[in-house]
Amino acid sequence: MDNASRFVFSGPSSWPLEEVIRWAVEHGFRRVDFNADNDANYPATFTPERVALIRSLAAEHDVAIGIHTSSAVNMAEITPVMAAAADAYLRQNLDLAQTLGGTHVIVHGGFHFSSDVEGRFAAGIERLRLAVRLADERGLELHFENHNAEPEHAKIHYIPHTVAEMRRFFDVVSGPNLRWACNVGHAMLVPDGFEGFLAAFGADFIGHVRLHDTNGQYEEHFVPGTGGGIVDFRHVFGALHRQGYRGPFTLDFGTPDVKVEWRDRWAALLDEIGAAN
Repeated sequence: MDNASRFVFSGPSSWPLEEVIRWAVEHGFRRVDFNADNDANYPATFTPERVALIRSLAAEHDVAIGIHTSSAVNMAEITPVMAAAADAYLRQNLDLAQTLGGTHVIVHGGFHFSSDVEGRFAAGIERLRLAVRLADERGLELHFENHNAEPEHAKIHYIPHTVAEMRRFFDVVSGPNLRWACNVGHAMLVPDGFEGFLAAFGADFIGHVRLHDTNGQYEEHFVPGTGGGIVDFRHVFGALHRQGYRGPFTLDFGTPDVKVEWRDRWAALLDEIGAAN
Protein backbone atom coordinates (compact mmCIF):
# COMPACT_ATOMS: atom_id res chain seq x y z
CA MET A 1 0.00 0.00 0.00
CA ASP A 2 1.27 3.48 -0.87
CA ASN A 3 0.97 5.01 2.58
CA ALA A 4 2.32 8.40 1.48
CA SER A 5 -0.72 8.81 -0.77
CA ARG A 6 -3.03 8.56 2.23
CA PHE A 7 -2.00 11.96 3.60
CA VAL A 8 -4.11 15.04 2.91
CA PHE A 9 -2.58 18.45 2.22
CA SER A 10 -4.56 21.22 3.91
CA GLY A 11 -3.08 24.37 2.39
CA PRO A 12 -2.86 27.85 3.89
CA SER A 13 -6.26 29.54 3.93
CA SER A 14 -4.92 32.45 1.87
CA TRP A 15 -4.05 30.20 -1.09
CA PRO A 16 -6.49 29.85 -3.98
CA LEU A 17 -7.58 26.25 -4.44
CA GLU A 18 -5.70 26.04 -7.75
CA GLU A 19 -2.47 26.89 -5.96
CA VAL A 20 -3.19 24.32 -3.26
CA ILE A 21 -3.68 21.61 -5.89
CA ARG A 22 -0.57 22.54 -7.88
CA TRP A 23 1.61 22.67 -4.76
CA ALA A 24 0.19 19.38 -3.53
CA VAL A 25 0.91 17.65 -6.85
CA GLU A 26 4.45 19.03 -6.98
CA HIS A 27 5.10 17.59 -3.53
CA GLY A 28 3.49 14.20 -4.01
CA PHE A 29 0.06 14.67 -2.41
CA ARG A 30 -3.07 13.26 -4.03
CA ARG A 31 -5.61 14.57 -1.55
CA VAL A 32 -6.36 18.16 -0.53
CA ASP A 33 -8.90 19.93 1.60
CA PHE A 34 -9.67 23.63 1.79
CA ASN A 35 -11.98 26.14 3.40
CA ALA A 36 -14.25 28.39 1.35
CA ASP A 37 -14.47 31.17 3.96
CA ASN A 38 -11.71 33.46 2.74
CA ASP A 39 -11.19 35.94 -0.08
CA ALA A 40 -9.28 33.52 -2.29
CA ASN A 41 -11.97 30.84 -2.19
CA TYR A 42 -15.32 32.45 -1.45
CA PRO A 43 -18.00 30.39 -3.22
CA ALA A 44 -18.87 33.31 -5.53
CA THR A 45 -15.30 33.28 -6.89
CA PHE A 46 -15.84 29.87 -8.46
CA THR A 47 -16.92 30.98 -11.92
CA PRO A 48 -17.61 28.35 -14.58
CA GLU A 49 -14.15 29.00 -16.02
CA ARG A 50 -12.47 28.54 -12.65
CA VAL A 51 -14.46 25.41 -11.90
CA ALA A 52 -13.45 23.94 -15.26
CA LEU A 53 -9.77 24.65 -14.52
CA ILE A 54 -9.93 23.09 -11.06
CA ARG A 55 -11.77 20.00 -12.26
CA SER A 56 -9.24 19.62 -15.06
CA LEU A 57 -6.30 19.90 -12.64
CA ALA A 58 -7.84 17.42 -10.24
CA ALA A 59 -8.65 14.92 -12.99
CA GLU A 60 -5.25 15.22 -14.67
CA HIS A 61 -3.39 14.55 -11.43
CA ASP A 62 -5.95 12.28 -9.74
CA VAL A 63 -6.42 14.63 -6.80
CA ALA A 64 -9.36 14.24 -4.39
CA ILE A 65 -10.87 17.46 -3.01
CA GLY A 66 -12.66 17.97 0.30
CA ILE A 67 -14.13 21.09 1.90
CA HIS A 68 -13.62 21.78 5.61
CA THR A 69 -16.38 24.12 6.77
CA SER A 70 -15.75 26.76 9.42
CA SER A 71 -16.45 25.96 13.07
CA ALA A 72 -17.06 29.69 13.56
CA VAL A 73 -20.42 29.27 11.82
CA ASN A 74 -22.66 27.93 14.55
CA MET A 75 -24.38 24.74 13.43
CA ALA A 76 -26.35 24.85 16.70
CA GLU A 77 -27.88 28.22 15.85
CA ILE A 78 -31.42 28.81 17.13
CA THR A 79 -32.15 32.50 16.36
CA PRO A 80 -34.43 32.24 13.29
CA VAL A 81 -32.58 34.56 10.93
CA MET A 82 -29.21 33.05 11.88
CA ALA A 83 -30.57 29.50 11.78
CA ALA A 84 -31.66 30.12 8.19
CA ALA A 85 -28.17 31.43 7.42
CA ALA A 86 -26.58 28.31 8.93
CA ASP A 87 -28.80 26.11 6.74
CA ALA A 88 -27.82 28.16 3.69
CA TYR A 89 -24.15 27.86 4.65
CA LEU A 90 -24.42 24.07 4.63
CA ARG A 91 -26.15 24.04 1.27
CA GLN A 92 -23.59 26.42 -0.23
CA ASN A 93 -20.63 24.28 0.83
CA LEU A 94 -22.23 21.03 -0.27
CA ASP A 95 -23.22 22.58 -3.61
CA LEU A 96 -19.66 23.82 -4.08
CA ALA A 97 -18.18 20.41 -3.30
CA GLN A 98 -20.48 18.81 -5.85
CA THR A 99 -19.66 21.47 -8.46
CA LEU A 100 -15.93 20.94 -7.99
CA GLY A 101 -16.22 17.15 -8.19
CA GLY A 102 -15.26 16.86 -4.53
CA THR A 103 -15.51 13.75 -2.39
CA HIS A 104 -16.62 15.01 1.02
CA VAL A 105 -17.47 17.94 3.27
CA ILE A 106 -16.36 18.19 6.91
CA VAL A 107 -18.93 19.63 9.32
CA HIS A 108 -19.31 20.37 13.03
CA GLY A 109 -21.98 20.32 15.72
CA GLY A 110 -21.83 23.98 16.72
CA PHE A 111 -21.47 25.62 20.11
CA HIS A 112 -23.56 26.72 23.08
CA PHE A 113 -23.30 29.52 25.60
CA SER A 114 -23.54 27.45 28.81
CA SER A 115 -27.10 28.52 29.67
CA ASP A 116 -28.83 27.20 26.54
CA VAL A 117 -27.36 23.72 26.21
CA GLU A 118 -30.37 21.57 25.36
CA GLY A 119 -31.80 23.92 22.77
CA ARG A 120 -28.44 24.14 21.04
CA PHE A 121 -28.00 20.36 21.03
CA ALA A 122 -31.43 19.93 19.49
CA ALA A 123 -30.65 22.50 16.80
CA GLY A 124 -27.25 20.96 16.06
CA ILE A 125 -28.74 17.49 15.73
CA GLU A 126 -31.43 18.69 13.34
CA ARG A 127 -28.85 20.55 11.27
CA LEU A 128 -26.69 17.45 11.02
CA ARG A 129 -29.77 15.56 9.86
CA LEU A 130 -30.24 18.22 7.16
CA ALA A 131 -26.58 18.01 6.18
CA VAL A 132 -26.78 14.21 5.84
CA ARG A 133 -29.78 14.51 3.53
CA LEU A 134 -28.13 17.19 1.41
CA ALA A 135 -24.91 15.17 1.16
CA ASP A 136 -26.79 12.04 0.13
CA GLU A 137 -28.65 13.96 -2.57
CA ARG A 138 -25.32 15.21 -3.97
CA GLY A 139 -23.43 11.93 -3.75
CA LEU A 140 -20.98 13.27 -1.18
CA GLU A 141 -19.63 11.88 2.06
CA LEU A 142 -20.28 13.96 5.16
CA HIS A 143 -17.54 13.83 7.80
CA PHE A 144 -18.67 14.91 11.28
CA GLU A 145 -15.80 16.03 13.49
CA ASN A 146 -15.36 15.58 17.22
CA HIS A 147 -14.68 19.10 18.45
CA ASN A 148 -12.23 20.56 20.92
CA ALA A 149 -13.02 21.18 24.58
CA GLU A 150 -12.83 24.72 25.92
CA PRO A 151 -11.74 25.62 29.49
CA GLU A 152 -14.33 24.67 32.09
CA HIS A 153 -15.32 28.25 32.92
CA ALA A 154 -15.47 29.49 29.33
CA LYS A 155 -18.86 30.84 28.31
CA ILE A 156 -18.77 29.19 24.89
CA HIS A 157 -18.41 25.41 24.52
CA TYR A 158 -18.18 23.46 21.26
CA ILE A 159 -20.32 20.39 20.72
CA PRO A 160 -19.77 17.53 20.51
CA HIS A 161 -16.39 17.19 22.24
CA THR A 162 -16.84 14.03 24.34
CA VAL A 163 -17.89 10.50 23.48
CA ALA A 164 -21.21 11.02 25.29
CA GLU A 165 -21.92 14.16 23.27
CA MET A 166 -20.99 12.46 19.99
CA ARG A 167 -23.41 9.67 20.83
CA ARG A 168 -26.23 12.20 21.14
CA PHE A 169 -25.72 12.93 17.44
CA PHE A 170 -24.83 9.51 16.06
CA ASP A 171 -27.55 7.69 18.02
CA VAL A 172 -30.28 9.61 16.20
CA VAL A 173 -28.73 10.68 12.89
CA SER A 174 -27.51 8.17 10.33
CA GLY A 175 -27.05 7.81 6.61
CA PRO A 176 -25.04 5.80 4.08
CA ASN A 177 -22.62 8.68 3.54
CA LEU A 178 -22.19 9.85 7.15
CA ARG A 179 -18.71 9.30 8.57
CA TRP A 180 -16.74 10.31 11.63
CA ALA A 181 -13.92 12.85 11.17
CA CYS A 182 -11.63 11.49 13.87
CA ASN A 183 -9.68 14.39 15.36
CA VAL A 184 -6.98 12.81 17.53
CA GLY A 185 -5.76 16.04 19.12
CA HIS A 186 -9.28 17.06 20.08
CA ALA A 187 -9.93 13.65 21.63
CA MET A 188 -6.85 14.08 23.82
CA LEU A 189 -8.35 17.20 25.44
CA VAL A 190 -10.99 15.18 27.31
CA PRO A 191 -10.82 12.16 29.65
CA ASP A 192 -12.16 9.83 26.92
CA GLY A 193 -8.93 10.27 24.99
CA PHE A 194 -8.24 8.79 21.57
CA GLU A 195 -8.73 5.27 22.89
CA GLY A 196 -12.16 6.08 24.26
CA PHE A 197 -13.36 7.57 20.98
CA LEU A 198 -11.97 4.70 18.94
CA ALA A 199 -13.55 2.12 21.24
CA ALA A 200 -16.90 3.92 21.02
CA PHE A 201 -17.15 4.46 17.27
CA GLY A 202 -14.63 2.13 15.65
CA ALA A 203 -12.33 2.49 12.67
CA ASP A 204 -14.98 1.32 10.18
CA PHE A 205 -16.95 4.53 10.77
CA ILE A 206 -14.00 6.87 10.15
CA GLY A 207 -14.06 9.04 7.03
CA HIS A 208 -10.63 10.52 7.70
CA VAL A 209 -8.29 11.12 10.64
CA ARG A 210 -7.07 14.62 11.54
CA LEU A 211 -3.62 14.83 13.10
CA HIS A 212 -1.94 17.43 15.27
CA ASP A 213 -0.19 17.34 18.62
CA THR A 214 -1.61 18.89 21.79
CA ASN A 215 -0.53 19.54 25.35
CA GLY A 216 -3.85 18.10 26.56
CA GLN A 217 -4.84 21.36 28.23
CA TYR A 218 -6.20 23.67 25.54
CA GLU A 219 -6.77 23.82 21.80
CA GLU A 220 -3.54 24.34 19.89
CA HIS A 221 -2.32 22.60 16.77
CA PHE A 222 1.28 21.78 17.65
CA VAL A 223 3.81 20.23 15.33
CA PRO A 224 4.42 16.74 16.75
CA GLY A 225 6.90 16.72 19.61
CA THR A 226 6.67 20.47 20.27
CA GLY A 227 4.70 22.58 22.74
CA GLY A 228 4.67 19.82 25.34
CA GLY A 229 2.82 17.52 22.96
CA ILE A 230 1.40 14.34 24.49
CA VAL A 231 0.09 12.36 21.50
CA ASP A 232 1.79 8.98 20.96
CA PHE A 233 1.46 8.85 17.19
CA ARG A 234 3.06 5.41 16.87
CA HIS A 235 0.32 4.10 19.15
CA VAL A 236 -2.38 5.99 17.21
CA PHE A 237 -1.26 4.60 13.84
CA GLY A 238 -0.86 1.12 15.29
CA ALA A 239 -4.30 1.08 16.91
CA LEU A 240 -5.96 2.27 13.72
CA HIS A 241 -4.07 -0.25 11.60
CA ARG A 242 -5.05 -3.12 13.88
CA GLN A 243 -8.70 -2.13 13.50
CA GLY A 244 -8.32 -2.22 9.72
CA TYR A 245 -8.23 1.50 9.00
CA ARG A 246 -6.63 2.20 5.62
CA GLY A 247 -8.12 5.66 4.95
CA PRO A 248 -6.77 9.22 4.80
CA PHE A 249 -4.87 11.27 7.37
CA THR A 250 -5.06 15.08 7.28
CA LEU A 251 -1.98 17.00 8.42
CA ASP A 252 -3.55 19.71 10.56
CA PHE A 253 -0.44 21.58 11.68
CA GLY A 254 2.62 23.44 10.49
CA THR A 255 3.76 25.09 7.28
CA PRO A 256 3.48 23.32 3.92
CA ASP A 257 7.11 22.19 4.09
CA VAL A 258 6.61 20.84 7.61
CA LYS A 259 3.62 18.86 6.38
CA VAL A 260 5.80 17.25 3.69
CA GLU A 261 8.40 16.31 6.29
CA TRP A 262 5.87 14.65 8.56
CA ARG A 263 4.01 12.99 5.68
CA ASP A 264 7.26 11.23 4.75
CA ARG A 265 8.11 10.31 8.35
CA TRP A 266 4.67 8.94 9.05
CA ALA A 267 4.40 7.10 5.75
CA ALA A 268 7.59 5.27 6.70
CA LEU A 269 6.12 4.52 10.14
CA LEU A 270 2.95 3.14 8.55
CA ASP A 271 5.09 0.96 6.27
CA GLU A 272 6.87 -0.36 9.37
CA ILE A 273 3.61 -1.03 11.21
CA GLY A 274 2.12 -2.75 8.18
CA ALA A 275 5.13 -5.00 7.77
CA ALA A 276 4.97 -6.02 11.43
CA ASN A 277 1.26 -6.92 11.42
